[in-house]
Amino acid sequence: MLDTLTFLLEKLFLHIKLSSLLPPLRREQPLSRRCERDESAPQPAGAPQRFQRGDLLEVPRILFTHFGIYLGDNRVAHLIPDILPALTADSSQIQEMVTNTRLLLGVLSKRASIRVDSVEDFAYGAGILLNVMDRAVPRGPLPGEEVARRAERLVGSVSYSLLWNNCEHFVTYCRYGAAQSRQTDKFCEWLKSLIRDQRNVVLAVLLGLLSVMCSGFSSGTVLPAILVPFTLWMAS
Repeated sequence: MLDTLTFLLEKLFLHIKLSSLLPPLRREQPLSRRCERDESAPQPAGAPQRFQRGDLLEVPRILFTHFGIYLGDNRVAHLIPDILPALTADSSQIQEMVTNTRLLLGVLSKRASIRVDSVEDFAYGAGILLNVMDRAVPRGPLPGEEVARRAERLVGSVSYSLLWNNCEHFVTYCRYGAAQSRQTDKFCEWLKSLIRDQRNVVLAVLLGLLSVMCSGFSSGTVLPAILVPFTLWMAS
């Protein structure tokens, strides 16, 4: 089971961005001085770098996207789930590349670290998008040096939440001055629409009846069969 979960984390990289739920960015807006470079095409991690200190780097995955702040000299600060800082103070061990097991246990224990890695380790073989979020966030980015300094001050062990304190919250605080996550917002909107759909109440009733019929009458089957549809009905 652990091997399966870690394999999925390797492919999906658990920093939530349900990209399938996000509409493509189509709005045409004037670009700030920091956004005059061509940022739309992913840059291979091993290609000659055009990043500047304070740039916001995005690494798209199959379902999720990982974010980091470029510090210069091929270094990226990023927030990643990691159990090891809660278990040891040995900086040499902590600085080793985060394994899938460390990442999974970090997610489950809600522990993470803001760490500095090379661009190649950060990208993990994927292409890198540059400052794309500048087009979607109403407030403009802070000066690049201020962005980088904010990221450097936060390096270390932190708490982690898949929805409320992930890598996107970290980079938006550093670059725009306020922590936010469009990924979380989109997920919550999707969840809200799911709850409000009254067809799910009917589905919950049918599943509850099926559970009672298959498993028999008991508190473990009857109570969920009643409470789940009732909760969905009241919330819809």
